[in-house]
Amino acid sequence: MRWNAKTFAELSTQELFAIYQVRTAIFVVEQQCAYQEVDHWDQSAVHFWQEFDGKICAYCRIIPQDDGIHIGRVLVAQHARGKGLAKELVQHALAYCQQYWTTEPVLIQAQTYLQNFYRTLGFQPTSAEYLEDGIPHLDMKLEKNK
Repeated sequence: MRWNAKTFAELSTQELFAIYQVRTAIFVVEQQCAYQEVDHWDQSAVHFWQEFDGKICAYCRIIPQDDGIHIGRVLVAQHARGKGLAKELVQHALAYCQQYWTTEPVLIQAQTYLQNFYRTLGFQPTSAEYLEDGIPHLDMKLEKNK
C-alpha cells in the first residue's frame, strides 16, 4: 500500500471528509475530548495517510513552522490497529520530512504513554508532562544533522 501526501489545496473534498471523519472518531469520540479538532493548521499542513479499501488506516499531518517541522494528529484507525502501522506511519512521515526539510528538527506533542514508542524512533523529551485536553502529554524532538 502506498502513502499519500497532499497539501490542503491538493485534497479532494472526499479525501478531506475522510480525514476529518477518522480524526473526529478518534480524537473527539474515542478519546472523549471536546476540543476544536479542525483548526487553522490544516490549511498549512501536508496531510499524510494510507488507506485500504477506501478507508483511512493511518494518518498524520506535517506542519512546517519556524521552530521546526511539527508532526501531529498521529492516528491508526480502530480497524487497522495491532499490525505495526503506527511505527510504519511515523517512519514514512519522517522520511518525507527528511526529503523536504533536511536539517530542521521534527517536533511532536506525544501522549505520555507513547513516550517509549517515540524514543525508539529517535525522539527525546523536551518538556515535563502536561495536560492537553485532559490527556497527559509531553513535547519531544528529533534533531537532524545540520
